[in-house]
Amino acid sequence: MCLAVPGRVEEIMQDGGVRMGKVNFGGIVKNVCLAYLPDLTVGDYTIVHVGFAISKIDEESAKRTLDTFQEMGLLEEELSPEGMREEPR
Repeated sequence: MCLAVPGRVEEIMQDGGVRMGKVNFGGIVKNVCLAYLPDLTVGDYTIVHVGFAISKIDEESAKRTLDTFQEMGLLEEELSPEGMREEPR
């Protein structure tokens, strides 16, 4: 399954000229491409699909969605190492 998952932007950096960020998905932190959303800032919530931030989302909606995914057992499955690369915190 390929869900779009909400997460909180914790850090923004450049990687080879590409705007990237460390995004926290309920305790799992991944590198995510932020190139499509140049206005995202640290602390914002975003929807991520296959490693790309595709939309900004409000905090309440993001947390509600993360809670639902965790209850369904989908969060860790969706964010497994086979998907986006996991970063140490």
